[in-house]
Amino acid sequence: MTTRSARRRSRELATQGLYQWLLSGAAPGEIDAAMREQPGFDKADRDHFDALLHGVIKQSATLTEALMPFLDRPIDQLSPVERAVLLIAAYEFQHHLEIPYRVVINEAVELAKTFGGADGYKYVNGVLDKLAVTMRAAEVKTRG
Repeated sequence: MTTRSARRRSRELATQGLYQWLLSGAAPGEIDAAMREQPGFDKADRDHFDALLHGVIKQSATLTEALMPFLDRPIDQLSPVERAVLLIAAYEFQHHLEIPYRVVINEAVELAKTFGGADGYKYVNGVLDKLAVTMRAAEVKTRG
């Protein structure tokens, strides 16, 4: 079983990779290779990193569409960190049902605190609370 810290490290690296992708538009393979050279990559859950980085890039349009109703401005006006974190969380909501929605939100808030601006995590939390109701409706109802 994968440790929580290995998954967290994979999310951190995916956030950094998506940040780079959003700013530079570099090819996913190039970003992937750069992230694998980062200190601590050996401590990451490699499968989860691959799923997040490549899955978010491939599905960015669909994930953005899911997020749009809950944003107070166009997504391209968000900071690249907030945007990357929201895309990762939306991807996990949709494709990793084994991860409880509250864990997805908590991890996203931690990523926003680590990499984002002063209050960016509050915005991320608010958007994901609303997104969870649509993407994880049954789980939100049963877990409250």
